[in-house]
Amino acid sequence: MRLARRVESMRFGLFIPQGWRLDLVGIPTENHWQVMSGLAAHADNGPWDSLWVYDHFHTVPLPTDEATHEAWTLMAAYAATTSRIKLGQMCTAISYRNPAYLAKVAATTDIISGGRVQMGIGGGWYEHEWRAYGYGFPSAGVRLGRLDEGVQIMRDAWRDGRVSFEGKHYQVDGAIVAPKPLQQNGIPLWIAGGGEKVTLKIAAKYAQYTNFTAEPAGFKSKSDILAAHCREVGTDFGAIVRSANVNAILGTSESDVQQRIGRVRDRLAGSCGDGAADAMLSMFSAPGSAAGTPEQVVESLTNLRNLGCEYVICYFPEAAYDRSGIELFEREVIPALA
Repeated sequence: MRLARRVESMRFGLFIPQGWRLDLVGIPTENHWQVMSGLAAHADNGPWDSLWVYDHFHTVPLPTDEATHEAWTLMAAYAATTSRIKLGQMCTAISYRNPAYLAKVAATTDIISGGRVQMGIGGGWYEHEWRAYGYGFPSAGVRLGRLDEGVQIMRDAWRDGRVSFEGKHYQVDGAIVAPKPLQQNGIPLWIAGGGEKVTLKIAAKYAQYTNFTAEPAGFKSKSDILAAHCREVGTDFGAIVRSANVNAILGTSESDVQQRIGRVRDRLAGSCGDGAADAMLSMFSAPGSAAGTPEQVVESLTNLRNLGCEYVICYFPEAAYDRSGIELFEREVIPALA
């Protein structure tokens, strides 16, 4: 096993608002697709390597009647309406769809896109939507057991076009996944989550990408544990791209940043109340966030890059209402790191 390569540049992904984080509030439903597809087109024509959606059914921090658009429907739509950018979900919950069926959906979407789909996958955690949709809420051990088996099923289906599997959680008997994805080695697996005993071991066995905390000390700790799992299972730690999600609010000055945060807070508080809004916004002041002036954000992300983070996926809560923060990031942050 070789050592992790030195990271000298970063690639960047952009979350497209879909309502899950109350980021389409106040926009008429009939205009949602125009807003989402417009941002996807902007990303497709810009410096972004990928665009992303969340796989959730109910809003956070509280379930509300506000919109939450479904992830894989959006994947197919973006596959048909963009031309260059990679397409991912952060992350698909393995138990929401049978893995052989999911392999088929993802393969079809990859073909529509011309070979640009990424598979972000995890065990799932949002208990309210699990129970509301009739999935129950099994133990973490069961959810992660399904993840381990599910990624094996998808990997084999994409490689061979046909898969049989006899596991504790899933049984598949000659499922045909034809045509296979266009990508020669199948759709890249981004195994998301920082669970140290199980999730990171699953990542060590199967992942081309991982995704865990952007908090620097946590990122280093998870990286060390992933490396240890790679040594244990005999895989190449240096071949796994480590990524993190960051919450971004960019302004030309500190006062501009605070004004932007205030506008986001007002919008959130109108849907979920003051306490929940403040809790959501606290993540923008947490270590590893990308909130601040361009200089501050470049410094923060440089520190993360020096720890081995090669890929950052950015969430801008303003995106559906104001692209100026995204455009500032494109002009001043991405060139400094990529």
